Amino acid sequence: MEVKYFHYREEFHLEGGGRLPGFTIAYHTYGRLSSKKDNVIWVCHALTANSDVKEWWPGTVEKGKFLDPDRYFVVCANILGSHYGTTGPLSVNPESGRPWYGTFPAITTRDMARLHAILKTHLDIDSVKLLIGSSIGGFQCMETGIMFPDFARNIALIATAARSSPWAIALNESQRMAIELDPTFGDEDPGAGSVGMGVARSIALLSYRGQPAYDKTQADEDEKDTLSGYRATSYQRHQADKLRRRFNAYSYHLLTRAIDSHDVGRGRGGVEAALERVKSRCLIVCISSDILFPVSAHEVLRRCIPRREYAVIDSDFAHDGFLIEHEQLNNIILKFLENE
Repeated sequence: MEVKYFHYREEFHLEGGGRLPGFTIAYHTYGRLSSKKDNVIWVCHALTANSDVKEWWPGTVEKGKFLDPDRYFVVCANILGSHYGTTGPLSVNPESGRPWYGTFPAITTRDMARLHAILKTHLDIDSVKLLIGSSIGGFQCMETGIMFPDFARNIALIATAARSSPWAIALNESQRMAIELDPTFGDEDPGAGSVGMGVARSIALLSYRGQPAYDKTQADEDEKDTLSGYRATSYQRHQADKLRRRFNAYSYHLLTRAIDSHDVGRGRGGVEAALERVKSRCLIVCISSDILFPVSAHEVLRRCIPRREYAVIDSDFAHDGFLIEHEQLNNIILKFLENE
């Protein structure tokens, strides 16, 4: 499927006080919208993903799966500040005629949800059968469920949290410190800070996978006869280089700050009061070994969202389990939808 673009020409005010003099949203759709417009599934993606769900979420946009394009009209929009077509730091600021780079205003996940609400109006979608997201995608789902309580009949919140923890914020700050140590970061160049961003990615991977996953997939032979060339070291460098080739440091730096700001209770009387506003039927899914958003982080969702179901995916792959354990996830979500 080809990427589509929506161009918004009016001023957009951000939660932090900044503004955008218009914006562009990149998005993908799969399947056909039914005559009653009652078969829409809206996917909210995570940090460095794009709007092409089929590319980054294996085993989901297929016949018989929960994003079956023969049954559903699936929509995924690239988030504000990203590298994949939606307005971000490498976009041209129409007021200066130059790319934003480090001058791009601060954004929040609440801004992302509000931005996508404008796209929903453009697509003439008043409600969806399912709103689904993991990690920062789950942040967007929560914000949408609170700000627009009649939009989603069902919401699936996967490996996420009602607000960013000090642990998650500290991990993000360490990543930003790595980017800031790159002497090119701050240059007006699309590749500025890319080496630092590669280091940042290697830090992030530790929290995405955890020790059990590394021990399971990156172990060397028992009788290794050299003192270098470990699988774990080559894996870290390979993943760092992969991100350097496909993303930019300005977006990465900006988006990790947006993650830090996530708190559904901000300005709403606290987390519990905010979650009680969610009218949608919700599915809360956590991953047994997740160290970024542990099982305990989902308890407030389970306790405070009025209409909710709960499931735990048993996996050694920590936070990345939502990508790897797609068969388990598929069974859980299909059951949730069938019981609607």
